[in-house]
Amino acid sequence: MNYPVYSYPRGLIARVAFDVLLLRRRSFREDARACIELLNPPLQVIGRENIPQCGPCVITVNHYYRAGFGAQWLALAISATVPVDVHWVITGELTYPGRWYAPVGMILSRLVLHRAARVYGFTTMPPMPPRPKDVEARAASVRKVLDYVRHAKEPLLGLAPEGGDSADGKLARPASGLGRFGLLLSSAGLRFVPVGAYEAEGVFTLHFGKAYELNIPRDLLSDDKDAQAIQIIMKNIAELLPPYLRGDFA
Repeated sequence: MNYPVYSYPRGLIARVAFDVLLLRRRSFREDARACIELLNPPLQVIGRENIPQCGPCVITVNHYYRAGFGAQWLALAISATVPVDVHWVITGELTYPGRWYAPVGMILSRLVLHRAARVYGFTTMPPMPPRPKDVEARAASVRKVLDYVRHAKEPLLGLAPEGGDSADGKLARPASGLGRFGLLLSSAGLRFVPVGAYEAEGVFTLHFGKAYELNIPRDLLSDDKDAQAIQIIMKNIAELLPPYLRGDFA
């Protein structure tokens, strides 16, 4: 299968690294547009009428994966397409499972990702799958996101609910708690905009779906609310993907 050619503008990585070192603010949307302009063939966007023009909303995208494809291109493509800044919720650490350099890689990635988040104005979240030691840090990250939502004029969040790569690139079920997080965002007034991201016939594609409100019956137990919310969020994403990528939500 042919894949698109992904590349960065000359000197961009060095400039970003320098600003991350100095903690100097940058516009992720401007950097994203510069990167996506170089994509060959050009990015394909389906459902342009559904692209949010402003908040309050949260864009949810599948964590598309294949060997050689970096998840940063999901955020770059969406931020280059949406006409306003997106506040991304990103992982705060790369875990490198099974790799000999994992201990050092985790420390370095944590340092770089947290500084990059400050440079771009993002919020970091502990990595998936959840680890017992991260309970307090995850709760603190959720509070930071909700604080952003409360104080931003028209908050527009971006997140990949799965929180990590699946082995075959297919849509995977998020960890428990994602549904409760989604319900908190919904109660804060945010609508959900699903996006399916994938490569097909050598073209990187974003498929924007219609915005919806996340509504769950109030009389359900907490775990049932979480499960139902997850099902709704992921099914809306699955409908925008080719059938072979829908995984657990086919």
